[in-house]
Amino acid sequence: MEPSTLIDSTIFVGIASALGGIIITVITQSLLNKRGLFTYHVFHDRVALSADDAVYGSVKVTWNDHPVSHHLYLSTVELTNESMKDFDSVVVRVCTNNTLLPSQRTAIVGTTRRIDFTDEYRKATAVADGKEPTDAQFEIYRHRRDYLVPTMNRGQILRFQYLNVVHPEEQPVIDVDILHKGVKCKFQIPKPQFLGVPRSDAVLAGTLVGLVAVVVVIIYAESLPVAALLSFLIGCLVLVPGTYTVKAWRKIRVWLAD
Repeated sequence: MEPSTLIDSTIFVGIASALGGIIITVITQSLLNKRGLFTYHVFHDRVALSADDAVYGSVKVTWNDHPVSHHLYLSTVELTNESMKDFDSVVVRVCTNNTLLPSQRTAIVGTTRRIDFTDEYRKATAVADGKEPTDAQFEIYRHRRDYLVPTMNRGQILRFQYLNVVHPEEQPVIDVDILHKGVKCKFQIPKPQFLGVPRSDAVLAGTLVGLVAVVVVIIYAESLPVAALLSFLIGCLVLVPGTYTVKAWRKIRVWLAD
């Protein structure tokens, strides 16, 4: 190899390495500086309904042994930290204007921990021995919960479940509100999943991977029938490579953010 060629090759490799390092640094800093995103979705399952029928009889829903002329729902709220950051001491408010929240169950998914109320909420709803809750305390407890999450790691999921009663002509509406520095909370409609990845994301990633694969097949396939058959199989299996591509990208993001 000529010395000039060797020098040119070394310079090229050095420049390419420097540019690669700059690109990786920019991507990493962009991921780290990106605003935190929490998303939540809500599922409502009707458990029972009150009904009066002169022919077939009546069905009664009771709360503390008192009949309630509303429908009973089990609502599940799942809150996910979609960002590449971990957050400490996150206050999560779950609230509603059109239903009552008589009971609850909370969990940090993947752990044995439950989620406690904030000190402020405990004080606002505390009732002395021998006393009854005030109307204001009833109003707070029936329509709002304030929780303190000590640590909300990246990818962590919180689950809140409520038995609630709502007017027959309505469906429960339960919202999540978070005021925390650097965090945005957004409602998200649940997407159909495939192996833990949203199908739409898997299809998009699989389509891009498939296009590259088809180009490779066209270039290197020895005959047209073979190329057509392989391209057909790539199109049929688009979800599989797309799913694992998305999962691989998630791992790369975590690796870059660590």
